[in-house]
Amino acid sequence: MNIATITLNPAIDQTVFVDHFQLNTVNRARAMQRDAGGKGVNVASFLADYGLSVTATGLLGAENPHIFERHFAAKGITDRFVRVPGATRIGVKIVDEANQQTTDINLPGLPPPPAALNTLIDVIDELAVNHEWFVLAGKLPPGVPIEFIPNLVARLRSFNCNVTLDVSGPALIAGLQAQPSLVKPNLDELRQIDLLDGEGLEAVGNAARRINQMGVELVIVSMGAQGAIFSDGTQLLHAIPPSVTVRSTVGAGDAMIAGTIAGLVEGLSLTEIARRATAFSLAALGSIGAHLPPRAELIALAAKVTVTVVDPAVTTVTPVDQEKL
Repeated sequence: MNIATITLNPAIDQTVFVDHFQLNTVNRARAMQRDAGGKGVNVASFLADYGLSVTATGLLGAENPHIFERHFAAKGITDRFVRVPGATRIGVKIVDEANQQTTDINLPGLPPPPAALNTLIDVIDELAVNHEWFVLAGKLPPGVPIEFIPNLVARLRSFNCNVTLDVSGPALIAGLQAQPSLVKPNLDELRQIDLLDGEGLEAVGNAARRINQMGVELVIVSMGAQGAIFSDGTQLLHAIPPSVTVRSTVGAGDAMIAGTIAGLVEGLSLTEIARRATAFSLAALGSIGAHLPPRAELIALAAKVTVTVVDPAVTTVTPVDQEKL
């Protein structure tokens, strides 16, 4: 099965390692590395590491594409990015391994010319002919209207493609209306769109079910160290990860999406998908950059994930008010 990822606002991740990082003072870095990044690029990388056929597209600065081109070649990812004038943005990640903390500084992206967006749509239409899954992930670049998200989701659905949507804020509100196949908000993103009413698993489960009612087949709510909720409208599961050493939180959510798609492609049950997705995320937490360990290690991690059924009482929820979104 062919999978494509769409990254409209990629970034070069510049990771700086600073133990015991402090504000308002001089910090001494012990190392630094640069990686091709952006949420869709990360998802493609994890899927490629797992051995799946992946194409990456989106908008890429023509002045500094080399780190991406080398990355795609090394991972075996098909590069269908549209080059736009200017340089792809840099995202600075300050990693404090001693305290297991990561600080992100994200710069704005490139405003694409209208012709580049039209070219990108042509590329996506071409890919939709023989790609069954699409992952649309990350922020919109400057100058691209919010409506681009639901229009693109609806366009892909018209090709009978499955669409994963991983965006936040107004883009998520708009995108939900187009009924993507899969979404993965975190707790903060649910609060941003007024779908999380209260605390605890019951509130999270209710929020997930409300999104199912809007026509989204699979909803994953990531909750950091507390794991994730998986809801397909019938089953409501809580995946609880074991404790692990965190090197960086960058890409953990992207890895969860990749693990979910890998499980769906393989026809796994929702319980096993939850384990697989959590194992991918755990592997990302222990790595700098979007890289997976060998399959045997992933299988071992998945075996350590506890999956429980959320209280059946959560299954009855108040229908979502579409006008609020």
